Amino acid sequence: MKVLVLGATGETGLQLLTQARERGHDITVLVRHPERLGTGAAGLRVLTGDVTRDQRALAAAVRGQNAVVSALGVGRSLKSGGLIARAVPAILNAMQSEGVRRLVFTSAYGVGETWRDVPPLPRILIRLLLRDLYSDKRAGEAVLRDSDLDWTLVYPTTLTNGHRTGRCQVGERLALRGIPKISRADLADFLLSQLDDHRFVRTGVLISNA
Repeated sequence: MKVLVLGATGETGLQLLTQARERGHDITVLVRHPERLGTGAAGLRVLTGDVTRDQRALAAAVRGQNAVVSALGVGRSLKSGGLIARAVPAILNAMQSEGVRRLVFTSAYGVGETWRDVPPLPRILIRLLLRDLYSDKRAGEAVLRDSDLDWTLVYPTTLTNGHRTGRCQVGERLALRGIPKISRADLADFLLSQLDDHRFVRTGVLISNA
């Protein structure tokens, strides 16, 4: 498939690039700092631009794609800068203009209705440290959910740099305990699997390592 990956220079994004190549996909990335791709740029179509500001660059990146996969985020920062709230309308506009319908979008567990499945300790951490990030995600997702695209929102639990295991719990609701985790490698594998899996179209899905 022809796939646009957004957030490609982040830790999850780099996993997406590696696994997408393994699957034989034709990958385009739109990044502000191409040098951060390093050796990961090999075999990619690399466009330079800011998703939230460069509408022409974003439209060019979306054009001709079969799907868009987003791993956009602010890394380890606790300040969102309104990234998701600003990015989602731009992405939707570009996809609608270019006739691309499939969008797989990474969020975080605890956003929206997934809050009901967050165990007690992570709830405290989210309330203390992640209010701004989660408020930004909620704002962007409200716009996404109102769109008529074939979107899927993916809510990973706490991300780690562990190996790809293939042992994951997946569902619209999960019985989570303690501090549930998911490796970025397993998350990337699931995100890519959604390109041709339509079970979760126009809904949100939690994912955690078993």
